[in-house]
Amino acid sequence: MMSAAFGLGFVLGRRLAECSVTSIRALPFWVAAGFSLLNYLYGLLVLPESLPVERRERFSWRRANPVGSITLLRSHRELLGLAFVNFISSIAHEALPTTFVLYAMYRYRWNERTVGLAIAAVGVCSAIVGAGLVEPFVARLGERRVMLLGLVFGIAGFTVYGLASTGAIFWMALPINAMWGLSSPPMQGMMTRRVSPSEQGQLQGALSSLRGVAFMIGPILFTSVFASFIGANREWHLPGAPYLLAAMLLVAAMYVAWRATRPRMSESEPAFASVAADSIN
Repeated sequence: MMSAAFGLGFVLGRRLAECSVTSIRALPFWVAAGFSLLNYLYGLLVLPESLPVERRERFSWRRANPVGSITLLRSHRELLGLAFVNFISSIAHEALPTTFVLYAMYRYRWNERTVGLAIAAVGVCSAIVGAGLVEPFVARLGERRVMLLGLVFGIAGFTVYGLASTGAIFWMALPINAMWGLSSPPMQGMMTRRVSPSEQGQLQGALSSLRGVAFMIGPILFTSVFASFIGANREWHLPGAPYLLAAMLLVAAMYVAWRATRPRMSESEPAFASVAADSIN
């Protein structure tokens, strides 16, 4: 449901963005502010508390900081591994929003309208995957397999993005990459079951912190790669390099996800925490 809502937001956002290039340039920002205010009021006045009083923990500065969040993520090998996968996937995700407009206009000579339609198509495909495919896939294949399958689709989608010589080929890759959305919901499900009810908020806060760091890394990384591979004196002229890099990041994420969630053969098998820590380092 969250993925579907995110996808529908892409569609509505595209319509608002069209206003910024016609007459009311500030309208998208005012509407975004209004939605944020509605979110706040809904959370304050309507949304019920999900954690009963008896399951709440006392506030502690030891947990209310980034180090405390990392301590929670390190409490289980699968939890730390999946947090690392979430972090790498968040970096890879930034390849599209940070370079797509530049890439599409440079490589395919698309105008603002075509770019907007493509973004809306991304939103529609994401909504379909989130609302209609995640639940039946998980019911049939299980969370672990669906998570890994979603990462495979993400790798394939970004690879086609990077190698697509025409806009038509790029369009065909949109639904493929949208299937990457299969990976996140089961990953979240597996992570939430590794912490206690009183730690659910702390877990989501830790993941949000990791995504925040990823969102700082991604724009700098992918725009720099894009600029480097379209330079006039480059031996390799490869405009799709940011998407090929994103595909490689997802390959690494899939390997870590496979290692982190595989059944342990024996208690003597080393915990995955050390593997994930080595990967992070």
